[in-house]
Amino acid sequence: MEMSTIRELVAEDMKAVDALILRRLQSDVVLINQVGHYIVNSGGKRLRPMIVLLAARALSYPGAGHIDLAAVIEFIHTATLLHDDVVDESDMRRNRDTANAVWGNAASVLVGDFLYSRSFEMMVDMNSMRVMEVLSHATNRIAEGEVLQLLNCNDPDTTEEKYREVILRKTATLFEAGSRLGAVLGSATPEEEQAMADYGLHLGIAFQIIDDALDYSTSSEEIGKNIGDDLEEGKPTLPILRAMQVGSAEQRAVLREVIEKGGREHIDIVMAAIESTDAIEYTARLAAEEADKAKQALEAIPESPFRDALAALADFAVRRRS
Repeated sequence: MEMSTIRELVAEDMKAVDALILRRLQSDVVLINQVGHYIVNSGGKRLRPMIVLLAARALSYPGAGHIDLAAVIEFIHTATLLHDDVVDESDMRRNRDTANAVWGNAASVLVGDFLYSRSFEMMVDMNSMRVMEVLSHATNRIAEGEVLQLLNCNDPDTTEEKYREVILRKTATLFEAGSRLGAVLGSATPEEEQAMADYGLHLGIAFQIIDDALDYSTSSEEIGKNIGDDLEEGKPTLPILRAMQVGSAEQRAVLREVIEKGGREHIDIVMAAIESTDAIEYTARLAAEEADKAKQALEAIPESPFRDALAALADFAVRRRS
C-alpha cells in the first residue's frame, strides 16, 4: 500500500484534524499565533495523528473523538519540537529556520508550554479519565526521555541499551499513546488495546532509529538537516555507537573525542568510519526488526483496510528517505 493510498483512507478525518488544530491554536496573544502557525504548518508528515485516526477506524470507532485526540497528539508533538530545538540549539528543521532561530529561545519555550497546556484543555473536554491517564503518563515519559538524552550527550560510554531507552521514552511513547487511544475509543478488548499499543511502540522505535541513520546520509540535505547534526550536539546515536563497537582502535579514539567535544571538525573521519563498518546496515536491520514486531502486533486486530494501512506505515518507517 502506497503512502498516497493510506492518506486517502483518512483524508476527510485529516481535514477535520487540520481544521481543529488551526481553531485551537488561536490566542489573543499575537506571538502565540505566529509561532504556533509557523511550526504547525512547517511541512510535517502528520504521522502521529494519522496513526490515531487509523487505529480508531481499524476498531470500527463510529464517533468524532478520534479527531480531537489526533489534534492533541499533534499539539504535544509540536510542543516537544519547539523545546527540542531550543535544547539542541538547532537552527534548521525541514528546510526552514527553526522557531527559536526566528523568534528566540524564550518565545519557543513559552509557546511550547502553551501548546502543552492547550492539549490538556482539549483532553479535559473529552471527559475521559482513561484519555487523561494515557496522555499524562506519555508526556511525563517524554520529559524523562529528554533528560536521559541530555545525560547521554557528550558521553562516549553511552551503551546501546541507554540509547534505546532514550528513544523508547522520547519518541516511541507518543506513537504508543496515539495507537492505544485509538483502541480505547474503539472500545477494544484489553488484548486488542495492548496489541495496538505494542504496534505504536515498535513503530516509534523503528521510526527514530531510521531518523538517526538519516543523520549520516546524503538525504540529510534533502530533509533540511546538515549531515552530522546529532554528532555536532554530542549525541551518541546508534550509527556512531555501532561504528565505535566494530571500528578500529584509531576510529574509536576519534569517535570518542568527537562525542566528548561535539562539532563537525572531524566529520570526514566520522563518515569514513561509518562507511567502512556495518553501522548503517546494522542500524537499518534493527529498525526493520522493530517494524516487523509492529506488524506482528497487528495480527490481534480484525482485518480491514485500516489495519493494512497501519502495517504499511511500519514498512514506510524503514523505507523512508526523509
